[in-house]
Amino acid sequence: MPYTRSALLLAALLLAAPLRAAEPDAASLYATHCASCHGVDRLGGLGPALVPENLGRLRPQAAADVVANGRPATRMQGFAENFSPTEIKALVDLVYRPILPTPTWGMPQIRASHSVRVDPALLPEKPVFAADPLNLFVVVESGDHHITILDGDRFEPLHREPTHYAVHGGPKFSPDGRFVYLSSRDGWVTKFDLYSLRTIAEIRAGINARNIALSPDGSVLAVANYLPNTLVLLNASDLSPIQVIAVTDRAGAVPSRVSAVYQAPPRHGFVAALKDVPEVWEMSVGPAGAKNRFPLRRIAVAEPLEDFFFDPAYRHLVGSSRDGGRAVVLDLDTGQKVAPLDLPGMPHLGAGISWELDGRRVMAIPHLKEAALSIVDMQSWKILRRIATAGPGFFIRGHENSPYAWLDASLSPARDILQILDTRSLEIVRTLRPAPGKTVAHVEFSRDGRYALASIWEMDGAIVVYDAASFTEVKRIPMSKPSGKYNVFNKIFLSAGTSH
Repeated sequence: MPYTRSALLLAALLLAAPLRAAEPDAASLYATHCASCHGVDRLGGLGPALVPENLGRLRPQAAADVVANGRPATRMQGFAENFSPTEIKALVDLVYRPILPTPTWGMPQIRASHSVRVDPALLPEKPVFAADPLNLFVVVESGDHHITILDGDRFEPLHREPTHYAVHGGPKFSPDGRFVYLSSRDGWVTKFDLYSLRTIAEIRAGINARNIALSPDGSVLAVANYLPNTLVLLNASDLSPIQVIAVTDRAGAVPSRVSAVYQAPPRHGFVAALKDVPEVWEMSVGPAGAKNRFPLRRIAVAEPLEDFFFDPAYRHLVGSSRDGGRAVVLDLDTGQKVAPLDLPGMPHLGAGISWELDGRRVMAIPHLKEAALSIVDMQSWKILRRIATAGPGFFIRGHENSPYAWLDASLSPARDILQILDTRSLEIVRTLRPAPGKTVAHVEFSRDGRYALASIWEMDGAIVVYDAASFTEVKRIPMSKPSGKYNVFNKIFLSAGTSH
């Protein structure tokens, strides 16, 4: 008997039903295997938050590999024996799906996350070690999520401390250099005592944080958030929350992510870059108890500015456009544009440095998408010279006591190269290859400028210590992907050769 059209359709539906039923239930898989570490709401717990805003640098294929094989030196185990490739893909698709409505993280959640681990009254008056406390390096090891406290004279590790996942944005130091503040991609802020080598307090100030800044008097910590769109102020003493500021345009209609917040010492407060609103925010910090302790000044600009560089007096701000094709110089006193700057190739202003050259102040800016270093005259605001480099890089570093600046090409095929610039002649005078085939980046100087420390940015990486005058290797210290190292003295005294 021949099949009718309706019978054929029914047969097709019956055959398709088991296929649909066999499709992985990503939500159930997540609830069973992932929620205990990453939170039932995907906002993080023992493990990091699994939301698109926090996964921007991890491509889906790489995320699938982490689900299947785990992540070395972390609690993340591999699930290749538990999940099929289809189930792994379903989980990855789930975590890259935005949470709607957008999750909130306000004062109640921030307060609930706050913990003080050590009574300040029990802290020692002096360091528990013999090294110079102002010549310590705080090394962020992103490979297994630790910091190492390194003696900057003997180049010996003094202590190693676990951190939250993906600490980034640069540690900040108290004015006396005793305490260091760390921030993670997941919004966790940690206060660590460099005298006792102990974690003092922690709090989660956001879901996706960009960076932190400490007020010039050391009393207030500001946290810049992508998610939610807030600027959070904390008491630096114990990290207890002071205020959560919703970041919007003047009308309160358009919310904005905060690209970064910066300390502005001569201006007695903070300067913040907004990603989605054409404004620069300047916030003063008054004494505790003042009626209007944090007056906010909005400076209108032609377009949102992504990244900042400040002159030493913090009067002029150089900001780059969102597309990285140009920059503008802004007078913070008047709020007026001073000059445009032709800086294509996505200038990395936050990694720039400055020095005196023939009686004038110049700044050097690496480019993230161009094999060049731009030298800018900070009086005329003109491009003084473009120097061809081995490839696009992330950092340039110098020191007041050294005539040389060190730059990497870490974003290019020449990622294993360090180049050394003579800041007097503006010529590349030496090329180093600390570990052929391995990424090298982020040079930082010792307190006196005698040594330059470079990071081999690999899981089986190292800190390589160089004599800053002869460029010869002094020592190599194995570490787990040391993404950055920060010298206490250079940071608290605002060395022009490093970022702040």
